[in-house]
Amino acid sequence: MLRFPWWKIIIIIVPCLWGAYSVTPHFFYSKVEKYNDVQAQMLLDQPVDDQALLIAENSWYPWAPSRIVNLGLDLRGGAHVLVEVSLEEVYSERLASYWPEMRTNLRNIKEKVGSIRQVSGGINELLIKIGRQEGLAEAIALIKDNNKKRGLGILDVSSAEPTLIKVSLNEQEQKRIDNQTMEQSLEIIRRRVDEAGTREPTIQRQGERRILIQVPGLGSAEELLRLIGKTARLTFHPVVGANLSCSKKVNNQTLLLPSSEDSNSCFSLEKKSVVSGSQLTNAQPSFDQNNRPAVSFQFNPIGGRKFGAYTRDNVGNPFAIVLDNEVISAPIIQSHIPGGSGIITGSFTVDESNRLAILLRAGALPASIRVLEQRTVGPELGADSVRSGKTAAILAGILILLFMFLSYGLMGAFANLGLIINISLIFSVMAAMNATLTLPGIAGIVLTIGMAVDANVLIFERIKEELRVNKSIFKSIELGYEKALTSIIDANVTTLIAAVILFSLGSGPIRGFAVTLGIGIVTSVFTAVFLTRLLIGSYISSRRPKKLEV
Repeated sequence: MLRFPWWKIIIIIVPCLWGAYSVTPHFFYSKVEKYNDVQAQMLLDQPVDDQALLIAENSWYPWAPSRIVNLGLDLRGGAHVLVEVSLEEVYSERLASYWPEMRTNLRNIKEKVGSIRQVSGGINELLIKIGRQEGLAEAIALIKDNNKKRGLGILDVSSAEPTLIKVSLNEQEQKRIDNQTMEQSLEIIRRRVDEAGTREPTIQRQGERRILIQVPGLGSAEELLRLIGKTARLTFHPVVGANLSCSKKVNNQTLLLPSSEDSNSCFSLEKKSVVSGSQLTNAQPSFDQNNRPAVSFQFNPIGGRKFGAYTRDNVGNPFAIVLDNEVISAPIIQSHIPGGSGIITGSFTVDESNRLAILLRAGALPASIRVLEQRTVGPELGADSVRSGKTAAILAGILILLFMFLSYGLMGAFANLGLIINISLIFSVMAAMNATLTLPGIAGIVLTIGMAVDANVLIFERIKEELRVNKSIFKSIELGYEKALTSIIDANVTTLIAAVILFSLGSGPIRGFAVTLGIGIVTSVFTAVFLTRLLIGSYISSRRPKKLEV
């Protein structure tokens, strides 16, 4: 049927009006970008100079839409770095943290094992040399038993030589450490990059141990490496005062540090820390006895003894968790915490407890990184790419508009209007998704422009066939849309499947191409099958032409 009920008309018209409205900021890209930058700074309570604020106020309107598609590295210029995380270092550190306790336990049976010393081993190996061969079996049994008592179950213990004990992390624990280390590294790098105020960086894991970092607008790859290589410092301090003015003066024995949640509120802390982040071995999201989100943590033996003694003497007092000179949490000590493990409770959501656990583990990069690839993309190259892409898109659009109008007349004009709406919807959806446009993404848009009219061509040719057999105009249009629908759906679904696969398995520019292609497929089907049908149906119903030029 050519006549649509009123609710279908609303469903078709509303997205088109939204697309036309939301795409307007892209025609004033530079002005809107300046406006958004200042708004973001104000939202984060960062200082904004008066000149920048004045420029932002005069560049765009607060009531107007301000979401725009972000430009990727290849269009804006910036820094590109691919690094590899040395996971083996984490294995060694984790095994080394168990050595003091193992040595203490073995000393309890020293008369049977003789001397006890650690010797150098390979990757994921802690080698313990004992003096007496006859005590080997009992020593191994003791280490295994203590491992089970602590609920670890993560160590493989065996004999390498008659007087040599080999301790290693099992495969399951190695995988857990790998994921935890990569997650921690990603979080630390993301925090470092965000601190620089960069716009829409790409930070993602590649493979088992690689991290890709792309920061548009950054001066050079060397600057990016200096940025992510900063050392974070995690410490635990007694709290002297809370919710203080950040301008308050303090003595030489105390620190005045801001809260990460409120930069205008500061904590007064004792300068000497109770324990440091280097003594924290693990932190995981968990739940308290009331099934509320919390964070559990574990110190190494040295840190555990210090923390246990402090909590014993300071029940009911707060202590501050300080990361990069910011207090990220200040929980109350509810009870004595022996053994170096405890739980942090508060008004956490599940996501907040997970993030706090990551931050607690994120004192510094957990392992060294090795630079595999680095390059700097100049802004001039990006500007050239933008101009080239814009030229290609405009030229393709003009040629297609001319072709459709010359080939199909008034019907082609309706298809052209649908094409324009289609392009506006693509940019509006990408802006709403906070997507990033790359050079392959522009190629995806240009390809979509060609594909967008393909559906209309199929429909118009079907209508021509129906008109040739002397069908009425109404009937020909109705049958043309019905018969072409299956072909349109099949062709676009197969292309959409390819786009989904590219997005799932690809990375960087490949995913950018897949995003624009996928969005373009959906919007082109919408405009071709529904919008143009509404336009043509409305025209035929109102004007009732005796002849249709197709």
